[in-house]
Amino acid sequence: MGGSSDSGSSSGSMSMSMVFTNDHSTPLFSSAWTPTTTGAYAGTCIFLIVLAVISRLLLAYRHVLEQKWHDRAVNRRYVLVAGQTEADRERQAIGKGGEKVDQAVLTANGLDERVKVVRSARRGLEVTPWRYSTDLPRACIFTVQAGVGYLLMLAVMTLNVGYFLSVLAGLFVGELAVGRYAQLEDGHH
Repeated sequence: MGGSSDSGSSSGSMSMSMVFTNDHSTPLFSSAWTPTTTGAYAGTCIFLIVLAVISRLLLAYRHVLEQKWHDRAVNRRYVLVAGQTEADRERQAIGKGGEKVDQAVLTANGLDERVKVVRSARRGLEVTPWRYSTDLPRACIFTVQAGVGYLLMLAVMTLNVGYFLSVLAGLFVGELAVGRYAQLEDGHH
C-alpha cells in the first residue's frame, strides 16, 4: 500500500493543471527564469512581446528574400544550344508559356552560332534549382523562425495569462508593422 501511494503522489505532482493563472512567479523556459517581483514579471512580458514581434519580422524578411531569390532565378538567362533545331527551340519556348525570347549570337572557339536566350516569366509553382547561395540562408532563417515559434509556444503553454496576452500583443504589433510584406501571392508563399 505504501508503494502505491508514493507512485500516486509522484505522478500527481508531475501533472499540469490545465487552467489559466495570473501568478507573477511563473517560470519561463527554466526554473532559473522565474520572476520574483512585479517588475521582473513585467520585464518578462515585455521580452515575450519583443520575441513575438521578432517572429513576425522574420516571417516578413523571409518572404521578401523568397521574392528576391525567385525573381533572380527567373531572370537568369538560359541559352539553348547544342543539338536542338530551330523548331525544337521554338516549340520549347512556346510550350512553357510567358517566356521572353531574345535572339543572340554565341561565339565559342571562333564559331558564331545563332541561339535563342530564354528568360522565364514568373509563374505559380515553378521550382528553382538548388543553389547554395539561396538554400543555405533559407534553411538558416527557417530554423531561427522555428526556434522563435517554439519558444513562444512554450511561453503560451505555461498557461500564464500575462505571458499569453504578451505573445498575442507582440504578434499583433508585429503583424501591424510588417504584415504587408508577408502577403500571400497567388495562394503561395
